[in-house]
Amino acid sequence: MTDTTMLQLLKTIPYHVKIVEVGARDGLQNEKAIIPTNIKVELIELLVSSGLSVVEATSFVSPKWVPQLADAKDVLAAIQNVEGARFPVLTPNLKGFEAAVAAGAKEVAVFPAASESFSKANLNCGIEDNLARCRDIASAAGSLSIPVRGYISCVVGCPLEGSIAPEKVAYVAKSLYEMGCAEISLGDTIGVGTPGTVIPMLEAVFDVVPTDMLAVHFHDTYGQALSNILISLQMGISTVDSSVAGLGGCPYAKGATGNVATEDVVYMLNGLGVKTNVDLGKLMLAGDFICKHLGRASGSKAATALSKVTSHASKL
Repeated sequence: MTDTTMLQLLKTIPYHVKIVEVGARDGLQNEKAIIPTNIKVELIELLVSSGLSVVEATSFVSPKWVPQLADAKDVLAAIQNVEGARFPVLTPNLKGFEAAVAAGAKEVAVFPAASESFSKANLNCGIEDNLARCRDIASAAGSLSIPVRGYISCVVGCPLEGSIAPEKVAYVAKSLYEMGCAEISLGDTIGVGTPGTVIPMLEAVFDVVPTDMLAVHFHDTYGQALSNILISLQMGISTVDSSVAGLGGCPYAKGATGNVATEDVVYMLNGLGVKTNVDLGKLMLAGDFICKHLGRASGSKAATALSKVTSHASKL
């Protein structure tokens, strides 16, 4: 392949991609055994030291619903002096928002779904009621100059409803945009998306929200996350959510294995010549650290392969 052909194929891909690391929150929230606060804090510090500029820290949800994140206040207190990154936290309602702000949060996130059934099962209210909660948070955040990120779940498929129409996603995205969200992340919560379903969804959202305010959040249940990310980049997206070692999954979606691994995303972007400012070696150290604590192998194919190459070379 000539350089010209390569350039034509890659010309729409952004020069720089921002990675939003969700491992410390989305990746750990469904772990059955409670992870000590100091382990979570050390993971966050390792992630920041790899060059990641946005690390989702925790969630101010009820400990009854997510016991793993009952230490949200303590985690946030411990990272107040960590420099070089932003630490958004999830807030499901005004009570959670107020607790987050009291604990020192400087950025928050709301999380409606594009599926009515999923919204009721996961958030105990329908789409409209949830958007009203989001508006309350956005309004309170606006008065304090705190940026709000919006996450939309089930943007191509739902475990309860099946396929989700692109216009439903566009409706929720437009609502988040109009209430003042600084960034909107489009989440394939159960990982059923393919480029064939992602393209029409993105086109519908592009009609109502500026492209540079959008992020994509793919799960890798069917092994489609990297191809979905690549097509999103070619369509102009320049922010990607991912989770170190591929940690996480959706507790309400049977068989949803988890987020795309940050190591795999960085490896692909490095191969495309896209800047991320993330050091893959240091990122792998963060993945090794948390996987050792959890007692399991990394879900990152790139990290697994690279560690084998390194250990083989050291034996030569």
